[in-house]
Order: sequence, then C-alpha cells, then structure tokens
Amino acid sequence: MGTLEEERSLLEEGFLQDKSSELYTGDGSTDIHGNPVLKQNTGNWRACPFILGTECCERLAYYGIATNLVSYLTSKLHEGNVSAARNVNTWTGTCYLTPLIGAVLADAYWGRYWTIAIFSTIYFIGMCTLTLSASVPIFKPVECVGSVCPSATPAQYAILFLGLYLIALGTGGIKPCVSSFGADQFDDTDLVERVKKGSFFNWFYFSINIGALVSSSLIVWVQENLGWALGFGIPAIFMGIAIASFFSGTPKYRFQKPGEAR
Repeated sequence: MGTLEEERSLLEEGFLQDKSSELYTGDGSTDIHGNPVLKQNTGNWRACPFILGTECCERLAYYGIATNLVSYLTSKLHEGNVSAARNVNTWTGTCYLTPLIGAVLADAYWGRYWTIAIFSTIYFIGMCTLTLSASVPIFKPVECVGSVCPSATPAQYAILFLGLYLIALGTGGIKPCVSSFGADQFDDTDLVERVKKGSFFNWFYFSINIGALVSSSLIVWVQENLGWALGFGIPAIFMGIAIASFFSGTPKYRFQKPGEAR
C-alpha cells in the first residue's frame, strides 16, 4: 500500500508540475513586482501593441527633428551650411553612441523596462526644451533684416544644444532596449510563442518605417509652411504619447531580471 501511495503522490506531483508549466512562463519571466507571470494574462500580443506604439511615436519624434535640422540651423539660427552640417553630424553621431550607455545600464543594473522609462523621460524633456528654443522669442535670434542676419547668442545656442543632446541621451536608452523588451514578451520555451516572436519583429520594423515616413513628409511640411514651433511641438507631443503608451502596457508586460535577460 505504501508503494502505491508513493506512486500516486509522485504522479499527482508530476501532473501539478505539468499544469503549472502550462500556466506560467518557462523562461523565468516575472511581473513588475518580481512574481511569476501567467501566460494567459501577460506578454505575447497582449503586450506588443503598447511597445509598437511606443517605437512608432518615438521614431516619428526623432526623425521629425533630425530630417530637417540643417534647414533649421541655417534659416533660423543663421548658420552657414558647413557649420550647420557639422553640428548635425556631431549630434547624429552622438545619438548612435549613447546606446552603449543604455545597453550597459539595462543589462547590468536597471533592466530594460526601467531603462526605457527613465531615458524616455529625458528624451521628452529634451523635446520640450527644443520646442521652447524655437517658440520663445528670447531663445532664438531675431529675423534677418535685408541681408543682415544676427547670429545666435551663446545663451540661445546653449538652450538649443541642451535640448538636442538631451534627446541624444534619451534615444540611447531606447534604441538598444525596445526591440529586446518586445522579444522578452515571448516565451522561448513555448514553441507557439517562439514562432510569434518573428512576426513581432516584422511589425516592429514596420512601425519604425511608418514613424519615419510621417515625419519625413508631414512634419517637414509643417516646419517649412506653418512654423518651427509647431514643427518641433508635434514631435514632442508624439514623444509624450510614446511614453503614455509604454506605461499603459505595464500590467501586461513580462520582465527579465538584469543580468538574466536573454
């Protein structure tokens, strides 16, 4: 009898473990509080729309600034073409270097979620600062009078470049983390979810291109025809929408602990 009871106990234990493995993710994912997450309530395509929305709006904000920045520097800050191109290239290069900072912080210390959250906030502050530099008269040079175009003052340059380099820092926490955070929403131990992950990356790059298309056409038109304050303000608004979209998905996300993320 003892042997039968032991076998029955082992069978029940194995059954419960199988049921548990069906209910919970097998890759060590947790919720924001560090608790194991149920597959049916988190991750997968339940979480991805928030991440895709974040990426689309962030790319729209970035390209809304980057695409026409040389024109802004030459027409509104009265820089020469060489100086404007140099400043834009330096800023663009910085935007592609700062992801090294974001990647280290995400993988070793903060995790992807908090890295995106913190750097997105910095990004948004930079966007607002840049918008102010194009909106408030004291923050920009006066218009040209005939052929006389006053140069920007050091203070005006300081406001402009503060906004631009806050954006460069902010994008450094987003670029290396958003796609990986999206991949974290799919359990690699589940064959069905592993297949869905490939579809996520298709939609991810589609979202990037939609954001870039809108900014390179509509936002540039607004800047050239309706003014730079509105032309920078709209990308700032979309960056705010990106942050709201990201935080809205928090209850649905799956999290990997720093140092354990795939």
